[in-house]
Amino acid sequence: MNWKSEWKILLLIIAVFLVCFYLPVGKDRFDNAILEALHLVKWYAQEHVLLCLIPAFFIAGAIAVFISQASVMKYLGAKANKVLAYGVASISGSILAVCSCTVLPLFAGIYRMGAGLGPATAFLYSGPAINVLAIVLTARVLGPALGIARAVGAVVFSIVIGLLMHVIYRRQELEKTAIQASMPEPEVSRPLWQNGVFFAVMIGVLVFANWGKPDAPTGLWHAVYAAKWIITALFSAALAAVLFLWFRIKWWHVLLAAAPPAVLAIIFPENPMISFVAGIITLSVLTNVNTGESNEWFTSSWGFARQILPLLFWGVLIAGALLGRPGTEGLIPSEWVSRAVGGNSLWANLFASVAGAFMYFATLTEVPILEGLIGNGMGNGPALALLLAGPALSLPNMLVIRSVMGTEKTVVFVMLVVVMATISGLIFGSIAH
Repeated sequence: MNWKSEWKILLLIIAVFLVCFYLPVGKDRFDNAILEALHLVKWYAQEHVLLCLIPAFFIAGAIAVFISQASVMKYLGAKANKVLAYGVASISGSILAVCSCTVLPLFAGIYRMGAGLGPATAFLYSGPAINVLAIVLTARVLGPALGIARAVGAVVFSIVIGLLMHVIYRRQELEKTAIQASMPEPEVSRPLWQNGVFFAVMIGVLVFANWGKPDAPTGLWHAVYAAKWIITALFSAALAAVLFLWFRIKWWHVLLAAAPPAVLAIIFPENPMISFVAGIITLSVLTNVNTGESNEWFTSSWGFARQILPLLFWGVLIAGALLGRPGTEGLIPSEWVSRAVGGNSLWANLFASVAGAFMYFATLTEVPILEGLIGNGMGNGPALALLLAGPALSLPNMLVIRSVMGTEKTVVFVMLVVVMATISGLIFGSIAH
């Protein structure tokens, strides 16, 4: 018997026993934290998995299958023109306007296809951070100064963080460049513009299915919200046409897949989610039963889902237990947070950056949360620090990033975001004092 390994098992059993023996069940804060964790997981499953993540998985799978590695390397690769690479990364990220978790499958897709570390991390930051609607809402609710500072800071952050990641890992990037230079040009099965339309309609489904209800009962944003499911249905119909015309899927397969969501939309017009879920199921079946590249698309999408979903589940569960849902408390009292971010000290800005980095913010929820914190005495500097670190990072987000690019690069990326958010908060706080 190997007693060295047996002692490790015994110590693990003792540790688990002690945790169970002293488990503070019955304490109000502990019981509430468990409930908050479950509430957050339920809310995340209802609001984000079907509407955000599943479409994102299909887009990520499509990137891996339908976009040639040469195309990714041409625009985002280690040897690509830096101005072009970072411009494409920041602009494409801002167009998506997704949360810190929804951007992950897309980031994993372009990174594994050969995108340089710098442009890939610029895209990873810009997706959740450079959200035009969120910046407009920030300026409207929290003031023009904070809105402008958030917009400028987020754009600068995405480029600077990407460049710093490239410089820090320059040797690895040079090795990647040498490998990419020796790769042959792959054959292209369809024109670039057809792939462009294909991705545009999928992004349209992702964006409009998640279009949030604005505060104002009138105006352009509200009009789009009122018609969001009609617009989503039109993009879905366009996707069906693209699959038939350019991806060689039989017309009657497409019609069979489109029939259930169309019928359910007529039967349950007041609950469009039923039709949306049916569309996801039929698209999964359609791509899985067909052979060739459509089956590869499903297999690749499933691969991303299998890797990312379990990590997100545990990350959301832990984040809910520690910090609760927006407007509620977990194990960490919100009073501690409010007290720690008053004024414009280095500690206040650093605490706001770190707290924001580990909290989970759904798209646009950071604005009402900050409104409450500012009302409780939060300084302008820490407010900006949280805005720059919070939407782009979260505990679930970090767990998935680590599985894609490793522990070391993930730690460096998170530290860069936290440090730059802290410095930005200090500067803004001294100016807006």
